[in-house]
Amino acid sequence: MVLKNNLKEFRHKNNLTQDDFGKSVGVSRQTIISIERYRYKPSLELAMKMAKELNVKIEKLFYFD
Repeated sequence: MVLKNNLKEFRHKNNLTQDDFGKSVGVSRQTIISIERYRYKPSLELAMKMAKELNVKIEKLFYFD
């Protein structure tokens, strides 16, 4: 199973750039890029921060495929 995400879609819905979103959750733009491209798996803490910032349940943001 591969951990996938809908980060890019939810980020766009909230009109956030990768840089702005990264700053809001305490990581770099490069980290956001890596997560969106499935090259980096965020920690549970970071995943929860992202879900909270985007006002979405973590299960909708991250899923197994």
